[in-house]
Amino acid sequence: MLVRDCPCGSGTRYDECCGRLHRGAATATTALELMRARYAAYAVGEAGFVFATWHPRTRPDDVTLDPDLMWTGLRVDRHGEDWVEFTASYVSRGVAGGLHERSRFEQRAGRWVYVDGEVD
Repeated sequence: MLVRDCPCGSGTRYDECCGRLHRGAATATTALELMRARYAAYAVGEAGFVFATWHPRTRPDDVTLDPDLMWTGLRVDRHGEDWVEFTASYVSRGVAGGLHERSRFEQRAGRWVYVDGEVD
């Protein structure tokens, strides 16, 4: 396996950080940990993880990742018990951009799931 730093910006190797959540060896213990893992899933192409950690009440019928979008960085701005405000940077077709969101999470059957977010 290719050893690399986790895209979530933790400074830890992917396999020891979000990779263990993506492969089902662990579950997120906080909303912040889940948000970081979801960001990393977008960055490494783990659409199944994104879908599986989305609340069934609010998730789309499927999750398709944009192949022209490369996620390049994550900054956690603020967070609470069930919400995370973050800025994610990306490059799409050679143009840099950013996404600022305040995401809401809740526990469902003992697991954290993404509910929705306000994007600006």
